[in-house]
Amino acid sequence: MQIDSKLPGVGTTVFTVMSALAARHGAVNLGQGFPDFDCDPQLQRLLAEAVAAGHNQYAPMAGVASLRQAVAAKVERLYGRRYDPDSEVTVTAGATQAIMATVLAVVRPGDEVVVLEPAYDSYVPSILLAGGVPVYVPLDHRRGYAPDWQRVRAAITPRTRLIMLNFPHNPSGYCLSADDLRSLEEIVQESRLLLLSDEVYEHIVFDGRPHQSLSRSAALAERTFVVSSFGKTFHVTGWKVATCCAPEPLTTELRRVHQFMVFAVNTPAQHALAAFLAEPPHYEQLPAFYQAKRDLFVAGLQRTRLRPLACPGTYFVLADYSAVSDQPEADFAQRLVRESGVAAIPIAGLYAQPFDNRIVRFCFAKRDDTLRAALDRLARV
Repeated sequence: MQIDSKLPGVGTTVFTVMSALAARHGAVNLGQGFPDFDCDPQLQRLLAEAVAAGHNQYAPMAGVASLRQAVAAKVERLYGRRYDPDSEVTVTAGATQAIMATVLAVVRPGDEVVVLEPAYDSYVPSILLAGGVPVYVPLDHRRGYAPDWQRVRAAITPRTRLIMLNFPHNPSGYCLSADDLRSLEEIVQESRLLLLSDEVYEHIVFDGRPHQSLSRSAALAERTFVVSSFGKTFHVTGWKVATCCAPEPLTTELRRVHQFMVFAVNTPAQHALAAFLAEPPHYEQLPAFYQAKRDLFVAGLQRTRLRPLACPGTYFVLADYSAVSDQPEADFAQRLVRESGVAAIPIAGLYAQPFDNRIVRFCFAKRDDTLRAALDRLARV
């Protein structure tokens, strides 16, 4: 049977492709963004206790109340924004589901959505499924992938409905500054634009830098869906639990879609996470934990022919391989797996039109011995 695809230009994600290639060649997988170490034993115990306590049926559609309350308290403590846990905080089946539910909720056929590139590869398919039109604005790779707000402003038309933001940025690690927030405020103040802020790496920011959540700005928060991820924060990507905070009118529309995508999210995991958040904040340890891994890996890269770029946040680092090869990024990444036994992600695949700049992305959310094994292999490239 011939199917007329709704996403004819979309194939298997580059993350899946590179992970499969890594498995086939026995490579050290620094491609896909997940840890190879386990979560806190206390969190494991809390999950087992939640199961034993009988929390095994449907959770409320919006999420377990104690978890939504803990999230609202955390956001207020860190960013000064108070979200009502009943009407403005929603628990989702991972950040990707929160993003798709948001786009489907507010983007209508013909609406334009501004996407900053390079972009995580779920964004554009969500826009296309909603009938929207992606409008691409490149980040300035010469300035560490900083947003060019003048280009963003120039991309906005009367048909623009949404701007999709992702900071700390995957793949570059760029983190917004207070000046960035002010520039964005100026852009949206005279418009009816909505914002989707993917902040799944909010707790992985280095060198004493504060995370500039869009929740910090009253002018931005009133029109923003802010997405965060327990998977990224607590090393439980397989639990697929995230949250979306937004003003009540926006949350109402989000939940209209959310309820028919998944209805409810993993019940025992929600109870475990709520109890974990009730303890002294574990996420405060994340910057130092991952900064040590960043520093280990970057120092090792500096002893190779790959040139690491600045990494102010996330658990990814970009590396320039132009001293090694003039191959296109996709070809070089595959060669790196086959010949050197290390998997990375080609950045060109995160643009609508491949932009080859001889840059690949490595994930350093790995055990130190994993990172050292990869560095030993990269030293021979």
